[in-house]
Amino acid sequence: MIKVLSVFGTRPEAIKMCPLVKELEKEEKIKSVVCVTGQHREMLDSVLNIFGVKPDYDLSIMKENQTLFDVTISILDKIKQVLIKEKPDLVLVHGDTSTAFVTALSCFYERIPVAHVEAGLRTYDIYSPYPEEFNRQAITLISTLNFAPTEVAKSQLLKEGRKNIYVTGNTSIDALKYTVDSDYSSDITEWVQDSKLIVLTAHRRENIGTPMENMFKAIKSITEEFLDVKVVYPIHMNPKVRDIAKRILGDNPNVRIIEPLDVSDFHNLLNKSYIILTDSGGIQEEAPSLGKPVLVMRDTTERPEGVQAGTLKLVGTEFENIYNSFKQLLTDKIEYNRMSSTANPYGDGTASKQIVNAILDYFEGEKNYEN
Repeated sequence: MIKVLSVFGTRPEAIKMCPLVKELEKEEKIKSVVCVTGQHREMLDSVLNIFGVKPDYDLSIMKENQTLFDVTISILDKIKQVLIKEKPDLVLVHGDTSTAFVTALSCFYERIPVAHVEAGLRTYDIYSPYPEEFNRQAITLISTLNFAPTEVAKSQLLKEGRKNIYVTGNTSIDALKYTVDSDYSSDITEWVQDSKLIVLTAHRRENIGTPMENMFKAIKSITEEFLDVKVVYPIHMNPKVRDIAKRILGDNPNVRIIEPLDVSDFHNLLNKSYIILTDSGGIQEEAPSLGKPVLVMRDTTERPEGVQAGTLKLVGTEFENIYNSFKQLLTDKIEYNRMSSTANPYGDGTASKQIVNAILDYFEGEKNYEN
């Protein structure tokens, strides 16, 4: 029996890891153990409930105004006992969060193999996104197995001399099968009615300040010019983000700033949208499966496949670029149709199954495990 410990702690990680946990639970040759760090709290718990995943361990590290120092120290202090007690054959971490990095580091100290889900994403600018680009590169140095979402990610891992690389697609696409309902309705969809629904997400640390002010000012200008545009912004918990949003968008009748949605409501909101504006990573993968054009309000992206395919457009954080790109999608039907009809480069919704099969193949080649 192969003991696989899955560790995650934030809402985005949970959305992408829960479908994989459910797939691990189906495999009789695998003993699945789940540990959450609680790097996010309420947002994490909501995702766990929707997917029906019950953690075996909850480190509950979150505290008010926590810093990267706090997160790192807390996880290092608490994860050690889980690793010592469980003695897993493999630890799964996801992406580029501090939870993933610190868990991988802890496994390195204990000489436990690490498998990296969503491996190989790169901007090669260590401060963009921050601290995620450092985290993902550091995890790669530690990982034994690398589950790359695309051939581009694989090529970057090969360039860095990595082995045991499996191209699986992205588990975020798997999650949509659990959450999207074609008959979905809510008070938000009723509020929008015949208007164009724009979903906005913005929270990145490196964008707080002038870049985020530029984003919100561009959105404000568009809503004043196009009265049939309504923007819904499920706002991040960060108080600095909230202050900027309230100051620039708070009195706008065509903008609704709402509390974070659970994953089911959020995915269905994306599915009902006309355009998505974001500085997030995961949405860049999900939106192509839903046929939604995405304006990425960042200067770099570690997901170039979507830009190359044409479903994503990197618009930076300057007011004019965001405004002009937003306006073009509202007025140029040819460009809108081109972006919304592009095939998703991030997989077909079978990533979790492919990862489980790869784990089995790896261990069957390494050791003879008894059930």
